[in-house]
Parts: sequence; structure tokens; C-alpha cells
Amino acid sequence: MQNFKLLVLTDHTNHSAENSLYAMLQSIRQHPKCTQVDIATRANPLNDFFFKKFIDKKLFVCEVDGSFTFSPEGKSFQKLVRRESVYNYDVIWLRMPPPLSKPFLIFLKHKYPNLIFINDPDGIYQTGSKEFLVNFPEVCPPLKICKSIEDILVFSEQFPIVLKPFREYGGKGIVKIDGEKVMDGKTEMTLSDFLHNIKNTAIEYLGVKFLKNVGQGDKRIVVVNGEIIGSSLRLPAEDSWLCNVAAGGRSVSAIADEDEMEIVKRINPTLLKLGIVMYGVDTLMGDDGKRVLSEINTTSIGGVPQMQKQQGKPLVKMTTDGICNYIVKKIMEKNAISN
Repeated sequence: MQNFKLLVLTDHTNHSAENSLYAMLQSIRQHPKCTQVDIATRANPLNDFFFKKFIDKKLFVCEVDGSFTFSPEGKSFQKLVRRESVYNYDVIWLRMPPPLSKPFLIFLKHKYPNLIFINDPDGIYQTGSKEFLVNFPEVCPPLKICKSIEDILVFSEQFPIVLKPFREYGGKGIVKIDGEKVMDGKTEMTLSDFLHNIKNTAIEYLGVKFLKNVGQGDKRIVVVNGEIIGSSLRLPAEDSWLCNVAAGGRSVSAIADEDEMEIVKRINPTLLKLGIVMYGVDTLMGDDGKRVLSEINTTSIGGVPQMQKQQGKPLVKMTTDGICNYIVKKIMEKNAISN
């Protein structure tokens, strides 16, 4: 029996009509192996005991039916609400905004060890730090873990660099150092001022060589169960070197090239071992004209419906089919062990 019941954990507070969760849940509920889809939101104060206090009791969930869709008021989260034990499900799909706290991830993993997670809490925490990239130096630009001012100075003497805080998202806290000049988005300061500002803080940066071709864009590639689903190219605003859409960049259609396919082939076995089923790979154009790995994102990957519109392919269904195939395989493996 490989059918499964799915519980989705989310926080719909900052959802928009562009959020891919709604399209994906409508697709996954129609999969022949999926018999039930329910969703619990952290935004419901009745669920504070679970999301904030890490207490294992029945959650307030709502059914994902054919009318489940986005609305600014979150109407779909206010109907068909009932209490349900987490143990009644086979799979938990984590669709919550980053960052996810370490205590919450530990709570999930250790309280529900027999459930299948998309993605695995331990895997999310391990891959959630920028320093995870040092596992793949052959497909990355020059990198250095910087945990002191001396580390930053030694690395920045070689070439212009970018410093990325270990556990920030959406371009937050990223700075570029070029000689004695430091740029934080559109703001400029001296290197001395920057180092003075951080000297009494916990210094945890991934240092990366600044790539001269950054203006050619940051490509996001979505991977599900080892297969590339789609990609898009995020271009920086004219007066910025940051490609994040949140920082003023824009997104256009793109395809993964051979170098990027090799990057996915290199990193995917490691990610699957960590229970990472759906993830986003970000690449930049290297100084030698080949795409290199910039970031790996494993929390609440979006953009699939937008890529589907750009490319005219059923990418949402491809995504949910890949997730369901992984779930069915995991259930079969568990049944084989128990028998």
C-alpha cells in the first residue's frame, strides 16, 4: 500500500497571489497516490503550542479541497478547520518561509522520526548556512570561511570579494569589498568603517570572489528529486550589482546549460542523502565564461508557476509528480524493512 496522507506546514501571513503553494497543492491532491492533503498554518494563534512552544498535540488543520486558493484575507485557512494528530499523516511538507529556527527543526525531526519530510529538517538546517558551499569547491568561485577580521583582510587582498552572512536570506547583509571601498547594496563606506562596525559582533561570513560578469544575471534552477524542473534568470537593476528581485532585480525566462547540469549532477547525491527533495540552485557567470554555483536554497522554493508560464510546460505537475514519486519510493523502502 503506497498511498499517502500529506500534512503541509506553512505560514500564510506574507503569501501573495504569486505564491506557488496553492498551484502545487491543487496538483498534488489530484495525484492517484495522494489520498488526503491538509494544511496547518503558523499564523493561526491556536497552533502556537506547536509552532512556538514545540508541544506535540493535535493541530488545527484545514482540508485542501478544490476551492483552496489564495486570498488576501486567508479565507481558505478559515474553513473546514478541525483538529488532527500529526501521527495520522505519512508525510510532512515544510512550506514555511526561511529562516526556520533550529529548535523547531529539531522538534519536528525527533518528535516524528517515522514520518517522511519534504524537505528533511536536519537537511534544511545543514544546507541553510552559506558555508555548506565549501563541500563543492570545484563548481564554485574561490571561497573562504571568514570568522575573523584577519580572515576578511587576507581574502580581500587577493581580489574584490563578496561577504555573505551564513544564515541570512534574500540578499540581506551582503557586502562587496573592493580595496578600501565597501558597498552594502547602494550604500558605500570605507573598509575601516565596515571593520569597525563588525569588530564586536560574531563574524560568520562566506567570502566569495566577486565575479566581473555578475551583470549577466543570477540564474535560479529548480530541482525536484534529482531532475531539473525549470529555471529563470534574475538580472540586477541598472544601478546595482545585486540580482535578488527583492533588491530591485527582474526575472526573465532561461534554460540550464551543460555546466549547470553538471553542477546539479555534482551536488544532488549529497542533498538527497540529507533528505533534500526540492531545492533551488543559483548560478552566476564565472570569470572564465562558465556558470558557477552561487547558492543552494532548500526552504520553501517558489517560482514554479511563473516558470511554467514563461516556458509553456506543465512544470507544476512535473514538480508534484517528482515529489510524489519520492514519497512512494520512501514508503516502499520502509515497508520492505518492516517486512
